[in-house]
Amino acid sequence: MLQELLGAALAAGAVGVVYAGAAARVVKQYERGVVLRLGRLRGEVRSPGFTMVIPAVDRLRKVNMQIVTMPIPAQEGITRDNVTVRVDAVVYFRVVDASAAVINVEDYRFAVSQMAQTSLRSIIGKSELDDLLSNREKLNEGLELMIDSPAVGWGVQIDRVEIKDVSLPESMKRSMARQAEADRERRARIINADAELQASKKLAEAAKEMSEQPAALQLRLLQTVVAVAAEKNSTLVLPFPVELLRFLEKAQQQPAPSAPPAPPPSPLGLQERLAAAAEPPPDPEPPAPPHPPAPRHEPPGASPDLDR
Repeated sequence: MLQELLGAALAAGAVGVVYAGAAARVVKQYERGVVLRLGRLRGEVRSPGFTMVIPAVDRLRKVNMQIVTMPIPAQEGITRDNVTVRVDAVVYFRVVDASAAVINVEDYRFAVSQMAQTSLRSIIGKSELDDLLSNREKLNEGLELMIDSPAVGWGVQIDRVEIKDVSLPESMKRSMARQAEADRERRARIINADAELQASKKLAEAAKEMSEQPAALQLRLLQTVVAVAAEKNSTLVLPFPVELLRFLEKAQQQPAPSAPPAPPPSPLGLQERLAAAAEPPPDPEPPAPPHPPAPRHEPPGASPDLDR
């Protein structure tokens, strides 16, 4: 009899151990447990730690409460300005209500993925190419709002949505490159013209100052000569200002200063002139006598008669 009782106790203990092993569950810190008893939601969500369920009656479903990073496959669409683009993005979400994520939607991950792809296509069709390239913050907010609206009923909260990349056709890339190059060239010309305008104003002020002080122009010319000669070139280019030529031309056109008028003759000088006029003119000097002819040397033995 004692052996039968001991065997029954061992059997009951074994059954209890098996039951406890089958009923014991462990919920991790980042998870929540949803218990379905005979297909119906039972009680509150099980918190992390050790919990018990009824074997063959209760079914425990664990829901991950961590933030999920889900890439959105690249979607091809046509923008509002008729440009074909290919855009991919990434969505960050997490479950805030474990019961709703289990009861209200079959697979909340798949549902969020499909909603994200549909919303991304809608955003592409409503936006322009410039917005996709430069105004992504606004598009991210709109995309997040579009995904978050239906996800609230699924017990899912969308934390962030980011557009990763925008792929353009090669022809569009070349057109944008030419446009950017033309825009940079336009800005360079504007900056160059502005610099020329400022330089012309400063040069006009300098010319005004030099016109008041002509020596300043000569000093500036000497400075230019020194700057050119410092390069040790074999050829010295000397700029000659046009203002200096005009100055020389004006100097040549001015009349020479006339001699001062002679003072009127004094009375004493007039009397001396009258006395000089009354005197007889001096005798002319006698002409000088002509030079005698040079003696003629004849050879000896010659006769003057024969020569005649």
